[in-house]
Amino acid sequence: MKTKWKKRETMKTGKVLISTTEEKETMVVGEALGFIIKEPLVIAIDGDLGAGKTTLVRGAALGLEVEGKIRSPTFNLLRVYRGRLPVYHFDFYRLEVEEELFDLGLEEYLEGQGVVFIEWANKFPSFLPGEYLEVYLERVCGEGGNRQEWRNLYFNPRGDYYERLLDIFLENTCYDFQGRINYRGRDIKEE
Repeated sequence: MKTKWKKRETMKTGKVLISTTEEKETMVVGEALGFIIKEPLVIAIDGDLGAGKTTLVRGAALGLEVEGKIRSPTFNLLRVYRGRLPVYHFDFYRLEVEEELFDLGLEEYLEGQGVVFIEWANKFPSFLPGEYLEVYLERVCGEGGNRQEWRNLYFNPRGDYYERLLDIFLENTCYDFQGRINYRGRDIKEE
């Protein structure tokens, strides 16, 4: 029997909320996150279409010392990269039924030795492990004369390890007065 997906409603709240106004800022937030990742883990990323899910992963890949261009896995469903840890980048957007996840070998990657990023993870929440980091990206547009658009990134830890990971992120990451992110006294490049 094929199971059609039903989107789980995601609350737009989190332990950490970061707003970015440009794509490069979203990428820098991802890079800071990538710097603090030291062991295999799972990051489930959801949000509005075009909100910057792949951009966040690109930044995290920089922090994980992945060389080369990070591409969206929308049409491939999975892309694998080498860095300090292996990076497995999934995209569930085009998947319709849970059975397709078995064909991808998702469970092997979730239990593996790398960092697993899953875009559109909310389509199949039953396949997520018991503990993971949930990130929700929201596109926001100003009202009236203010038509500026920005992104809100909500980080929700699902488990003790991910709670500690976000604490480390908060303790070591800050913005300077010019809006540049700084990680442990080191400016993160804005490419």
